[in-house]
Amino acid sequence: MRLSVCIYCASSKLLAPIYYSEAKKLAHLLSKNNVGIQFGGGCSGIMGAIADVYIHEKNDNIVGIIPKFMHQEGWHHTQLMHLIVTDTMHERKQKMIENVDAAIALPGGIGTLEEVLEALTWKQLGIFSRPIILVNINGYFNKLIDLLEHATSENFMSKEHLQLFTVVNDSESVLQELSKIRQYNTNESIEKLAHI
Repeated sequence: MRLSVCIYCASSKLLAPIYYSEAKKLAHLLSKNNVGIQFGGGCSGIMGAIADVYIHEKNDNIVGIIPKFMHQEGWHHTQLMHLIVTDTMHERKQKMIENVDAAIALPGGIGTLEEVLEALTWKQLGIFSRPIILVNINGYFNKLIDLLEHATSENFMSKEHLQLFTVVNDSESVLQELSKIRQYNTNESIEKLAHI
């Protein structure tokens, strides 16, 4: 079975080398294993680095999804064979996560954090039923995890909500998680998941 994943990641050009190297390593492993990617379609930062790997390896199993205003600004990766231009950011996010087997979050700014938190919300409500993997490069997501644990301790979330995502520290571990994908239990009561 060929897998496909949504990748949330940064477009910043000012990142430490470790973030680029780990992102490229992940892209190479995914490409080698013929895992399809749906991502934000950008040409810079980690986004651009991931696309560059697929293009260099002549793997066209990657789809960029970008809103019209960003496309008009020239922020898209021009070498992608598959680029979808959406009318809005909301449509972009919806299409990025459609028909994928997992959502993977690499380090990123407020856009990335907003995307992964929305995916977690959708999973909590049973709208999205697939694994969500945080790739905790250089301990980047530690404070987010601390915040979610704090929200649990203050009863804004239940402890079950901490099981909505998996944390890994490197690219190889992402492949291990993808190898054991299981359908999220969509029969579980939405009310039970949302209950505090």
